[in-house]
Amino acid sequence: MQAVIGLLVMLLRVSHGVETCDGRQNGSQCYGALGGTVVLQLMDSASEIFKYQLLSNRTVLLAGRKNQIVSNLIEDRSSFTPSNGTFRINKLSWTDGGEYTLEIFDSNGKRLEQRTLHLTIQAPVSSVLLVSECLSQGEMRVSCSSEGGDSPQYSWTLDGHTLTDAQLLSGNNESNNITLKQDVSGQLVCSARNNVSSVSKKEKISTCGFIFINCTINMTHISQWVLEANNTLCIEPTTTTTPTTVTTAVAGVVVVCAHKKKENNKPKEEEDEQELTYADVRVMQRPGRQMQQKEEVEVEYGQVKISKQPRQAIEPAVDECVYAKVRRGR
Repeated sequence: MQAVIGLLVMLLRVSHGVETCDGRQNGSQCYGALGGTVVLQLMDSASEIFKYQLLSNRTVLLAGRKNQIVSNLIEDRSSFTPSNGTFRINKLSWTDGGEYTLEIFDSNGKRLEQRTLHLTIQAPVSSVLLVSECLSQGEMRVSCSSEGGDSPQYSWTLDGHTLTDAQLLSGNNESNNITLKQDVSGQLVCSARNNVSSVSKKEKISTCGFIFINCTINMTHISQWVLEANNTLCIEPTTTTTPTTVTTAVAGVVVVCAHKKKENNKPKEEEDEQELTYADVRVMQRPGRQMQQKEEVEVEYGQVKISKQPRQAIEPAVDECVYAKVRRGR
């Protein structure tokens, strides 16, 4: 019921709207609302003008001398005020539109001035219908249409600001059909207007439930809008990591050096050269332990041999090194 009352009030306001037009310049374009009122400013004042007349379609509509009105063909719905030179026409109809000509004469009947104006009658916009729908990729198509009204023009705002190209996928701020991008939301207002009226409709809009994903899975880059409720892309699986025993194989080289040195002052039997050999050296981690920053290892030595070498001539002390592979088992 309140909506109906509001519509009636709006229609009442439009039907009794008053349009003002300055007709003091030749060729002025004026507008009046169908059923409304227009005020034409014909001159500054008629008090000092000896004779004047206003013609419509070559018919003398209004005639006067200074402060005296001689004739008015539509005096039942119009009035002329000589002191400020305004002609007011009420209850405008389609036949009131057209060209009006003002002629001013001096006391000798000589025409001093002639100028014209054009009056256009328009039906006011009565109401606006705003319809929105979500498209397949999350865009929103919005249409704005007006009931009644001649030559309506449209404009859009979002949260009080004019729509920008960054928010529009198609259409522009003067189209009655537009497509908004996926991330646009807020208070959307469509206004329909013409020269005698302006009506607007607002609607709170939200996104269509789409989100933008951007990721790389299995060497494939995915970048698109998807419906959030059905999204299975770019979602990392949740995994539980359990401690595991880690062993590390280490391969290395053990360098075993046998230091041979001959002493001149020792008995011959002590001059026998002895060679110490380490072979098959293994480095192993203790079983059942996890790898830490500093790992504890055990070293096993096996096959230790001491062999005698035949006597040789006295030579300077030398170091001999034997290399063996060291393996650390898992």
